[in-house]
Amino acid sequence: MPVSDQQHEPPGTTGLEIAIVGMAGRFPGARDVEAFWRNLCEGRDSVTHFGPGDLDPGVGAERDDPAYVPARGVLEGIEEFDAAFFGIGAREAELMDPQQRVFLELCWECLERGGHVPGPGDGRIGVFAGMYNATYFQRHVAAHPELVARLGAFQVMLANEKDYIATRVAHKLDLTGPAISVHTACSTSIGSPSGVPVPCVST
Repeated sequence: MPVSDQQHEPPGTTGLEIAIVGMAGRFPGARDVEAFWRNLCEGRDSVTHFGPGDLDPGVGAERDDPAYVPARGVLEGIEEFDAAFFGIGAREAELMDPQQRVFLELCWECLERGGHVPGPGDGRIGVFAGMYNATYFQRHVAAHPELVARLGAFQVMLANEKDYIATRVAHKLDLTGPAISVHTACSTSIGSPSGVPVPCVST
């Protein structure tokens, strides 16, 4: 008679436990989870405050509102994306939402930290991800129709729309598990234009 797997579980477990074997993240003032933890322990404020002349041109009329707070979390190294490493052309990378770029990097790092080489192997790896609206396209890419035409409107859409964040990672890293983009309004990511999605990679 077959013996159920549950009989081999340690006492007090349900068989539904999750083990975190690798973590990766990038945060304002912290390029990895270790630096982020140090900031928390030291009570360090890593939010950047801006003067009137330092605000992004994309900030509209709200900049004149007395209640507007010119501050946000800024990620360093956004421009350091190694497009060739992921088989992405320079022109496509230029027009790709930074959230998509950073998430791809973080997924690679997460797998690397967990001791798994991306690609087909033992077990299926799934990607579950969410990101904020594609404001990079709205505020920057759309202002350069000549660049959009050079790459192609459809390709630019794929590089920016949030629906493709999980499937891009699965495709680029050759993962064979489910690739599901999950969006739940402001509870997805950190709910701001500077938000970078946190990878959830499961085996």
